[in-house]
Amino acid sequence: MSINYKDVDEMDNKKVLLTIFGGTGDLAQRKLYPSLFRLYLKGQLKESFAVIGTARRPWTNNTYREVVQKAVASLAQTPEQAATFASHFYYQSHNVNDTEHYVALRDLADQLDEQYQLAGNRLFYLAMSPNFFGTIVHHLESQGMITTDGYHRVIIEKPFGTDYNSAETLNAEITDVFSETEIYRIDHYLGKEMIQNISAIRFANNIFESQWNNRYIANVQINIAEDLGVEERGGYYDKSGALKDMVQNHILQVLSLLAMEPPIEFSEKGIRQEKIKALEAIRIYKEDEVKEHFVRGQYAAGKRNDQTFASYREEENVAADSQTETFVAGKFYIDNFRWSGVPFYIRTGKRLTEKGTRINIVFKQVPVNVFKTSINEPCEQQSLEPNVLTIYIQPTEGFSLSLNGKEVGNGFDMHPVKLDYRNSSEILENTPEAYEKLLLDALNGDGTNFTHWDEVAQSWRIVDVIRHAWDHSTAEFPNYAAGSMGPKEADELLEKDGFKWIWSPDVWYRERGLLD
Repeated sequence: MSINYKDVDEMDNKKVLLTIFGGTGDLAQRKLYPSLFRLYLKGQLKESFAVIGTARRPWTNNTYREVVQKAVASLAQTPEQAATFASHFYYQSHNVNDTEHYVALRDLADQLDEQYQLAGNRLFYLAMSPNFFGTIVHHLESQGMITTDGYHRVIIEKPFGTDYNSAETLNAEITDVFSETEIYRIDHYLGKEMIQNISAIRFANNIFESQWNNRYIANVQINIAEDLGVEERGGYYDKSGALKDMVQNHILQVLSLLAMEPPIEFSEKGIRQEKIKALEAIRIYKEDEVKEHFVRGQYAAGKRNDQTFASYREEENVAADSQTETFVAGKFYIDNFRWSGVPFYIRTGKRLTEKGTRINIVFKQVPVNVFKTSINEPCEQQSLEPNVLTIYIQPTEGFSLSLNGKEVGNGFDMHPVKLDYRNSSEILENTPEAYEKLLLDALNGDGTNFTHWDEVAQSWRIVDVIRHAWDHSTAEFPNYAAGSMGPKEADELLEKDGFKWIWSPDVWYRERGLLD
């Protein structure tokens, strides 16, 4: 794998001590260590940085460094390069509830601060269960680990609470120690290249910004589809479900970027203020309205393209009578001047037809359709497809715009034409991974692509009503076959409004007999 890296100015070199709670975990090995290594290769991290990994396992520094080297092996130009990088990593066996362990951690931190000349800059990454967040931050304070001269910041992984009340309690524990400006609540979707491109497409192109309102847009569709099941996450997922796992964070964050007003200036403060306003304008349904506007599903056994899949209830660590949803489709309304009356449809789920994240902006039809099936005779009008702006987030990146054009030849038959741009494989290969971008933002003290407490709080207020309504009723699960795009009620949700899902990969498979 070849990656083109350019040197950065010495002033961009970050001096920091990064302490990772949960340093032996899957997240650290799959995402954090490769992302830190990319920053190292680009010169953002040079000699003046050190990493402490902490967890319960009784590892040595050598064991830890071997794990780090293995995690970055595919990115390293030579084994020696990986070893040099890993030499900055130190391991501290740690019990988060044991005060004496924080004393040892503080002593190691002070030693490394002096050894690497880190100027007292400390970044703490809590890659652990939220149950430990309050305990950890209070021990960091009481044992004097955040009294150095440099900055002190904490990165927190989702889930941030399980409902509004638990999130509020968790936030109170953390803000007892760190100020809001020092807290970086990570949502890796905000680090994705095309999510960040939403603002560029909107605000840098008058053709879209001038029509980004209810006069011209009929509906907006946000899809985050996964073709995999819950895999080894059955125990966690059965206590969470698609609503909390995807809608409360990723989907509502994307929706706020699409719906926000143009900021006065493109800055952390300006963007955050407008995102919060957009979230606060989302209509919060009454519990008896949830059934009308939201659909939940759970996958049954299914078959696609000669592959057979077990049902959700047959997955490991999932209850045989589970009522956990693996699919959510719904309709949000934003009650403000710009978006009044425009439905924002969302759809996400496990074991769907294809993996993909994409946004469809569906524009209204022309006021008068002058095109008829025959020019010379009075007859019915030709049907016109809507103009659709599609933003492809993953696995492909880019955007397309569908238009109606004339077919080549005699007559005046209309057919859809797509103007399409996709990032090349070379660009994709050299695009910074989401965690790399977000770690660099945290090192720079830039919270633009992290979630503010006000965003988290409002997201939970919106989602809690839906969750409570579902908790008070029993669903008829399973209700969609693995490999499909969800239950038929998700299609009916749009059909009753006169719309349809723009992205329908299941149609292609069914036309070829590859999907039941």
